[in-house]
Amino acid sequence: MITHDALQRLLVAPAESERLEFKEAKQNYEWQKALEYCVAIANEGGGYLVLGVTDELPRQIVGSRAFLNVPETKERIFDKLRFRVEITELSHFDMRVVVFEIPARPQGQPIELDGRYLMRVGQSVRPLTGDQLRKIIAEGQSPVLDQTAISGLSPDAVIALLDVQAYFDLMKWPFPSNREGILARLQKETLIRQEDGRYTILNLGAVLLAKDLREFPTVWRKAPRVVVYKSTNKAETIRDWLGSKGYAVGFEGLISFVNSQLPANEVIGQARRDDVRMYPEIAIRELVANALVHQDFEETGSLIMIEIYSDRIEIANPGQSLISRDRFVDEYKSRNERLADVMRRLGICEEKGSGIDKVVLQTEFYQLPAPDIRVGEHQTSVVLFAHKDFNKMDSSDRVRACYLHCCLRYVSNQRMTNKSLRERFRLSDARTETASRIIADAMEEGRIKSDDPENRSKRYARYIPFWA
Repeated sequence: MITHDALQRLLVAPAESERLEFKEAKQNYEWQKALEYCVAIANEGGGYLVLGVTDELPRQIVGSRAFLNVPETKERIFDKLRFRVEITELSHFDMRVVVFEIPARPQGQPIELDGRYLMRVGQSVRPLTGDQLRKIIAEGQSPVLDQTAISGLSPDAVIALLDVQAYFDLMKWPFPSNREGILARLQKETLIRQEDGRYTILNLGAVLLAKDLREFPTVWRKAPRVVVYKSTNKAETIRDWLGSKGYAVGFEGLISFVNSQLPANEVIGQARRDDVRMYPEIAIRELVANALVHQDFEETGSLIMIEIYSDRIEIANPGQSLISRDRFVDEYKSRNERLADVMRRLGICEEKGSGIDKVVLQTEFYQLPAPDIRVGEHQTSVVLFAHKDFNKMDSSDRVRACYLHCCLRYVSNQRMTNKSLRERFRLSDARTETASRIIADAMEEGRIKSDDPENRSKRYARYIPFWA
């Protein structure tokens, strides 16, 4: 049971959270609301609902007369929710504080109230999303990529389904002289498993090496799809293509196909005419690889989408990003580290955290608008835009480019200046005021800050991202 000392520690918490809620409830508190908080906090891992205290710092104890019959309240909660909540009454200068100690839900078992699975969002209680509900239910199970794709296979069947020759070539390993050597290497890489003389291909092996993903029902829906549209919207489709090979053995073919569909500009040199693709290939490679590696394999009903419009290309993967959209340049976190590890060793992915840096650098070099990172509830996408003259960029284009330029300079152990920003936009020295206005807008939006707040000289000012 909670003590006075424990209560004091709760009172000085910096803020309420998914696991801590304060309510004044001076005279009473709604029964249904109390049940909702019990369920939501249990689903978040357990915590406290405290009645008789203000919620803003410095918190004040105001006392509460809610739930005066504590034993009856505990019994009613148990009868309704089928789990025990401890309720403690504490007296502070004759003012009563009621603390609900809510346990964490069992692993893999979301708690519901009248058919609703609840969670905390900010200071409110809302239904769990389908994605979150699936993740709770999947707790304790093997990750999707470690689960079985096809089992009971003969050695010949394994080799018939997986492109082992391409895998050894990509790894730059000598190809084994016999079948046993091939299978031993695949087992060591945990792409397959041997059981009683038969073999199981794991989802990771299928996703990476499948000759045809359609042979693997567990991961077929994770094949990348490329859609080419005629204009800036989805009204008219020119081409709709669905990949069929595993990510490792089919990556170069996928990138070649995407590049072949991109608009090109004709550049006339001294001796010949050349077609130059509108987007740098390095940026396309990095973004497609990131989408493949960082997708949420537990997210059903969606797949890797590469959509090519006349003025942009959008590359999306299933699942909400694990990091903030503002921190893609300096942070790294992957759901699928084993997949990422193999893709890095194959030379398909960059080392941790360097891929987006290259994308930003390439868009600056090609004088393209800055990429736009969009994080939704069920997918994460990055948009590359076709060339746009500086004068046609709106304020959001310019501020986004300023922020990402500032991030890139910071992770390169440099600082953004008015001069470096002019160089990013290819502005002449006479456009110093233009660059200053962009910097001022970015600072006003809280995207960047001064590296030295004491420096009052704009001429020599240096800037860093807001998170630095």
